[in-house]
Amino acid sequence: MHAIVPPYLLARLAAAPAERFPHAVAAARATLAVPRAYAPLRAHIDLSVDGDSLVVSAAPDPDRLISDAQNREVLPGTPVRAEGADPSGDTAVDEAYDGLGATFAFLWDAFERVGLTGTSGSLAATVHYGTAYDNAFWDGERMVFGDGDGEVFAGFTRSLSVIAHELGHGVIESAGGLDYSGQSGALNESIADVFGALTDQHHQGQKADAATWLVGAEIFTAAVTGSALRSLAAPGTAYDDDVLGKDPQPAHMRDFVETSGDNGGVHINSGIPNKAFHLVATALGGYAWERAGRIWYLTLVSGALSPSATFAQFAAATADTAVREYGEDSEEADAVRTAWASVGVVEDAAAR
Repeated sequence: MHAIVPPYLLARLAAAPAERFPHAVAAARATLAVPRAYAPLRAHIDLSVDGDSLVVSAAPDPDRLISDAQNREVLPGTPVRAEGADPSGDTAVDEAYDGLGATFAFLWDAFERVGLTGTSGSLAATVHYGTAYDNAFWDGERMVFGDGDGEVFAGFTRSLSVIAHELGHGVIESAGGLDYSGQSGALNESIADVFGALTDQHHQGQKADAATWLVGAEIFTAAVTGSALRSLAAPGTAYDDDVLGKDPQPAHMRDFVETSGDNGGVHINSGIPNKAFHLVATALGGYAWERAGRIWYLTLVSGALSPSATFAQFAAATADTAVREYGEDSEEADAVRTAWASVGVVEDAAAR
């Protein structure tokens, strides 16, 4: 269900003349034809009794397992690297292992969250899925990575922001979920993008003003005119290629895209809340996960969001979180209100 490469981008590639990217065009068509089953995330909680008290055990250690689909469309594949094992020598296996570990470390260091569910360090991934499969996705239980076609898309395990984005869908689902259509679906994609960008920044020790704010910067080959799949800093500018077209993301509600495709534009309109987050993070400065990220995370896990939340409802919830955590007249609350007004989700007067 949740995949990093939007269907409209694959459809554009699949419909392109084959002369420039003959392998990639065929791979895009094949990727679109592969069905993906989706299973809801099952939380694992270790319970014990200490006297009269029930104890929840949540040690901050990952428990990774990487499997190899061996270029078949079969999951989970053959286990090839378990937690604590030495590097396998297979680049995709080892990149997936490291990326899952970096995401786990981010969630713990930034939010004291143990893994995707908050109670379990279990993280599973499958690499070498399909033949020249042009995507990576979260299937409700594991990360799944294709190898790409080699002409347009390189291997998906090389991008930490892609890995953390897809795992972010697991966090969102565990927190109660956001319906994957329309504005709530775009929020789902945007929050996953935020997790992807913040994990990358955390791993590199970058502050907000030094970060690229790109998602998927490593997955295009040099033949593509573009820097990444998406840009939180400047939605609509991530790529502009004669085959793939131009990044269609808007950065303001006046450009909101009404469409029946892409589950109502979930990958497209996510540019609007993405830009709002970037504005908050850069206004506050420092490490973006410390304040801006904390506000977004606490809003997600607060239980206050409806699964069908709109942009305006999420904006109000983040403002409430900022006020509750930092105060009505705080720098943080002002940054949140100003950002949502700047992207046209709320009116200036309503924001205050």
